[in-house]
Amino acid sequence: MYVGTEVSGGGAAWELEQRRLAATEDDQARGMFFQGALHVIACLGGEGAVARCKGVAGVWEINPFHLYPVSRYLRMVSTAARLLGPGSRGFDEVLLRMGEQASVDFLSSLFGRELLAETTGSPRLLVDAMADSYRMAVSYGERYPLWTGERSARFVMRRDFMPAVYHVGVLRGALEAVGARDVKVRGRQVALLESEYELSWR
Repeated sequence: MYVGTEVSGGGAAWELEQRRLAATEDDQARGMFFQGALHVIACLGGEGAVARCKGVAGVWEINPFHLYPVSRYLRMVSTAARLLGPGSRGFDEVLLRMGEQASVDFLSSLFGRELLAETTGSPRLLVDAMADSYRMAVSYGERYPLWTGERSARFVMRRDFMPAVYHVGVLRGALEAVGARDVKVRGRQVALLESEYELSWR
């Protein structure tokens, strides 16, 4: 679950814009995350919303393994917030779905398949390897686990541009992919670009 106050599409768009302004051209993310977000946008808003988001971000042909400025991703997602946020689900649910899709897409890639092979179905090994996995996916930020038990940890993210609810979807999807049961992920925003997550499973 995500712990926090759900925001409107307009409020989410404003927050994402603040994150975009904090990014530099060296802060980049793989194209697979652009594709995954567009897939969610298509499912919820149709091809018109996809075209609008692509146009605003200035991305048309996307290579899933190429690195693109995360500022473009944030511009695309903030546009989606304005278009999809007023819906009945609210934009937190849209961000959660984007995070879940990001997890699916990464684990389906060459990077993700190597990660799954190395962690051999162990949620603990997966959490230990997540910092390296994020470094393969994006060029920015610092991430690390603080173990609180055999099957629980606090996962810390510093200088990350996506809201906590997005990473709740990422982390939950990754743990479930290695067979963890009764997965619980609680995220909280510590500062604009800092967040922490309480993870547990059995």
